[in-house]
Amino acid sequence: MPHTYTGKVMWSHLDANMHMRHSAYADFAAQARIEALEQLGLDLKTFQRLHIGPILFREETTYLREVGINEELNVTTELIKGRRDGSRWSIRHEIIKADGVKAAVIVVEGAWLDVLKRKLAVLPDELVEHFQQLPRSTDYVELEG
Repeated sequence: MPHTYTGKVMWSHLDANMHMRHSAYADFAAQARIEALEQLGLDLKTFQRLHIGPILFREETTYLREVGINEELNVTTELIKGRRDGSRWSIRHEIIKADGVKAAVIVVEGAWLDVLKRKLAVLPDELVEHFQQLPRSTDYVELEG
């Protein structure tokens, strides 16, 4: 079962056409990811202490329905691809309106960055165990490497 974040569309999320702007979809997905990671023990304080953080290589959004002001959105988070050591991963978010209609699908591909060295990093073993508890999709694929 995917993790679900719930949020409400605010005035600041709207574009000139009075529906949710493209970057607000990414903001909802990012908040859902951070909340899901935090619930697994991968919170921002832990990342700061270890000088590690998530980094995205790719983000792709498929828009399906318009979203307007004051709509409540549920954003699911599930791992769709990943290496066994958690060093590379892909996460899918589905943005679902309160009436159950899917408004967008966002897929991100990422890894971990050592923020001091500015190089890719691997999570410590104990955090890999936490990350591997992120809900997996039914079409999950394990990556080589």
